[in-house]
Amino acid sequence: VQLQASGGGLVQAGGSLTLTCAASGGFDRINNMAWYRQAPGKQRELVANINNRGSTNYAGSVKGRFTISRDNAKNTVYLQMNNLKSEDTAVYYCRVDVINSAQVPVPNYWGQGTLVTVSS
Repeated sequence: VQLQASGGGLVQAGGSLTLTCAASGGFDRINNMAWYRQAPGKQRELVANINNRGSTNYAGSVKGRFTISRDNAKNTVYLQMNNLKSEDTAVYYCRVDVINSAQVPVPNYWGQGTLVTVSS
């Protein structure tokens, strides 16, 4: 399973970005999809996740500003980020849990990360 994340960049505080992560490779379908981030000197933290029924969960620090969504036909997860703040600066990683062709759950495939820098 390969994950290709994109959409990061430099944005001013108050601006918006949309991250995209597309999955490809040997799986039957995707269960959970999530975005994490890791700021310099800090541990990686969960930003948002979405399950295969479309239920979502957000970190308190991004609730109301970020929206996670998925397109099952494209095996893609998105993170729409609005009203960005300097504290949102981090490398953002996507993660997916899949069901393989043998119908066995296989968790924790990670993308390569995309850098988001918010200037104040």
